[in-house]
Amino acid sequence: MTGKDFMNRVANGKDDFLQSFVDILNRGKIAFCAIGGLAVNAYVEPVVSLDLDVVIISEKLDSLISKLKEKYIVQTFSNSINVSEASSDLRIQIQTDSRYQSFLKRASDKDVLGYKIPVACIEDVFTGKVWAAEDKTRRPSKRQKDLADIMRLIETKEDLLKLLPERLKKQLYPHT
Repeated sequence: MTGKDFMNRVANGKDDFLQSFVDILNRGKIAFCAIGGLAVNAYVEPVVSLDLDVVIISEKLDSLISKLKEKYIVQTFSNSINVSEASSDLRIQIQTDSRYQSFLKRASDKDVLGYKIPVACIEDVFTGKVWAAEDKTRRPSKRQKDLADIMRLIETKEDLLKLLPERLKKQLYPHT
């Protein structure tokens, strides 16, 4: 079984929603990169997630959303636009927070569960996870997952510990 097969089985996908979404971005020459939990999987042992968090170049976002609405379910929230398909449990979350725009220029193609997609560099993925872990508006369970992802990334690249804010360092590594 390939990574893509696995991802589509986990997502109960009848069609390859993720590949279809990536194809739309590639055909439109729209710069994007993965930034969330699936991006973490590009750098560490994979953990299954049904959310693909991406950042899209802001100048192309409005025209992209129009195209996506023709084919998918699109919901707009304060800092994200969620894209889903009735035949898949996968949710694509386009982050609209402008802080993520700089991640695009440092992204490179990586393998994420069988998909070759642009992924933010490990330092940017880490920074995004720190922002998410510190966001008090997020559900506590989501913030716990972000903390676990931070630790997984540090285990892969110890230099990231220098980027961890002191308050999170004390929380994650109380005995150091």
